[in-house]
Amino acid sequence: MDIQKQLLAEHSRQNTDRIIRWVGRDPKRLAEVMKVFLGRDALLVQRCAWIVGIVGEHHPAMLQPWIGKLIRKMQEPGVHDAVRRNVVRALQFMEIPPRQLGPVTAVCFDALSSGECPVAVKVFAMTVLARIIEREPDLAREFRLVIEQQLPYATGAFRSRARHVLGSLPQHESSLPPGPGDLPA
Repeated sequence: MDIQKQLLAEHSRQNTDRIIRWVGRDPKRLAEVMKVFLGRDALLVQRCAWIVGIVGEHHPAMLQPWIGKLIRKMQEPGVHDAVRRNVVRALQFMEIPPRQLGPVTAVCFDALSSGECPVAVKVFAMTVLARIIEREPDLAREFRLVIEQQLPYATGAFRSRARHVLGSLPQHESSLPPGPGDLPA
């Protein structure tokens, strides 16, 4: 399959699913998709982002070797929100290797604390950070504070995910006195 040609044919769920079926569980085919995703053509990168998000959800281990490049791509200046959204969406389902914990944590905290980041990216970032906190519980207090600062201005989606992830924080975190933005469980 000519990935670029197929992506330009139409931007639809049907076409995205066609490409995902073609990729299947084949790392070489995924590499072809990733070559386009990591490229410079903004339209192709944006359309490839949807594929990355779905592959990450259904076959997260396939994207494991690409974590560093995914993080760098989503930090490029001017990158479309679809890229950020789908990279962080994929990260929710992935086991983050120890050497990538720092960059993934930083990019998720940056997204979560940004005033300009789309809500979907923030919500996905909350899930990624909650999973990281299972391994690094010392981050729980900062995580709680970042979420609490935004609750007064948050959308329903943000509040819903915040309620879920705050409830999943490590046990020692629950012994802290409640903060002004704590949500009832």
